Amino acid sequence: MKKDFMFSSESVTEGHPDKLCDQISDAIVDKFLSKDPYSRVIAECAVATAIVFIAARFESDAIVDFTKTARQVIKQVGYDEPDFNAKTCSIVTSVKELPSHEYRYWDAKRLSDDEMELIPVKEQVTVFGFACNQTPAFMPLPIWLAHQLARRLTAVRQEKILPYIGPDGKTQVGIEYRDRKPYRIHSISILASHNKHSEANLSDRKQLQQEIKQAVIDDVLKNTEFQPDEKTRILIDFEQLFAIGGPSVHSGLTGRKNAIDTYGEYSRHSGAALSGKDPTRIDRVGAYAARYAAKNIVAAGLAEECEVQLTYCIGVARPVSIQVETFGTGKIPEEKITTLLEKHFDFRLAGIIKKFNLRLLPTMVKGGFYRKLAVYGHVGRTDLEIIPWEETDMVPALLQ
Repeated sequence: MKKDFMFSSESVTEGHPDKLCDQISDAIVDKFLSKDPYSRVIAECAVATAIVFIAARFESDAIVDFTKTARQVIKQVGYDEPDFNAKTCSIVTSVKELPSHEYRYWDAKRLSDDEMELIPVKEQVTVFGFACNQTPAFMPLPIWLAHQLARRLTAVRQEKILPYIGPDGKTQVGIEYRDRKPYRIHSISILASHNKHSEANLSDRKQLQQEIKQAVIDDVLKNTEFQPDEKTRILIDFEQLFAIGGPSVHSGLTGRKNAIDTYGEYSRHSGAALSGKDPTRIDRVGAYAARYAAKNIVAAGLAEECEVQLTYCIGVARPVSIQVETFGTGKIPEEKITTLLEKHFDFRLAGIIKKFNLRLLPTMVKGGFYRKLAVYGHVGRTDLEIIPWEETDMVPALLQ
């Protein structure tokens, strides 16, 4: 296992085409669940120049306007250029309503333990959850900083601090590790699109770079332990091809940013997309349960790093395999940690839905719940008020 290395992770803003698709997909999920908590829905989206394609299959008592929902998201994200905007873009839908079945109306809160055992998963998947003590959010430092920079890049546009910034942007942070601990900031890169209608002088590249450095990088890093040094490489650019950004430059697709949604490739993640799925999809909620377990293990001091692997098989309620990896940082054997997880955590589909109240969250959070997860990560979020799998309430049980 490497102890000295450099690792980098990237994030993107909410205007990135892939993230635009994720947000449209999850906004559709929010709409269904807010009207019918027992809805089952899969929504996928693709965008390109002047066009949005939505494919959805659903089983619900709710009526959702897919086109209106997509236009609302596009407008809120900030696209108003002639090449792509909420008013004039074409929206094509392939929507199919599935036959309704009574079995979908089960309420996890009212089920007995034996009844939960009778609710199997409908997908086969291996999901991963990870946590470490590199940041207060128990996330790897590279993706943690990359997300903060991406959020700030959006904020300076929305608050008109830098009004010439466009909705599409990318950030990347490289961290040098010594003995598997963050040692210094190796590199920071920011790629920003610009607003064609801005009155700012976009030809003065040095001035633009300095403004972005001060408003974004300096603002994010001012209260962090790690600061750029004389060897830190900082790249801020309005790349020629990327200048305008958005779907008119590069296409987008739901579920194409799994690493950004999770741990920035510092840990493994499932190949399945997280966005666009209702809570009965174990490939989505299982990843949340695995993160919950890993975070509580690290918060309890049982390991400095922890990866939890859950493998599910079609037709079975419980995971057929639970694996724990602590990368040599465990305070007790990994087999013992696995035993603790099996004793104190319920990884069954009904148990996860019950624990996290997943069906009702869209009605509890203003502006929807799942759409907010679709950008800046599904895990490690400290900017959102309610994220059940980020709680560390299982620490006392683990320490018993």
